[in-house]
Amino acid sequence: MKILKIAVVSMALVLGASIGSAAMAQQAGDQKSLYERVGGLNGITVVVDDFINRLVVNKTLNKNPAIDAGRKRSPAPYLKFQVSQLVCEATGGPCKYTGKAMKDSHAHLNISEKEWGVMAGEFKKSLDKFKVPAAEQKELFDIVGKTKADIVVRK
Repeated sequence: MKILKIAVVSMALVLGASIGSAAMAQQAGDQKSLYERVGGLNGITVVVDDFINRLVVNKTLNKNPAIDAGRKRSPAPYLKFQVSQLVCEATGGPCKYTGKAMKDSHAHLNISEKEWGVMAGEFKKSLDKFKVPAAEQKELFDIVGKTKADIVVRK
């Protein structure tokens, strides 16, 4: 069941989770961190794997020449590693994300509002596939939402 909860974390990875969200993920009192509730690194990597697999074959996203070229520069295994680190840290886990800032890593990709929505839809499918509870999904989407301004191109 922990693996199911990790799907929520996936979205935070591809869209780029806000690293500062780690403190927010830690709840007051006895409640476990979001990292713990989604199954730790084991759960996160399973969801991220499924999520990235969905993104790399998505026809809408691959119509964007910049995204398609980016996939060639950053193959799926590399993306899975980076996103897993990012989600781990953003949800209160022990990992340290060492990749580029979201703005720096996405600026050249010309990601549109529509493409953002497609990505969010794929993330939701991964979370649902692993039966991540609604509360954890909401927390993950809140984290991811904070990165939107650094990822989506304003027209």
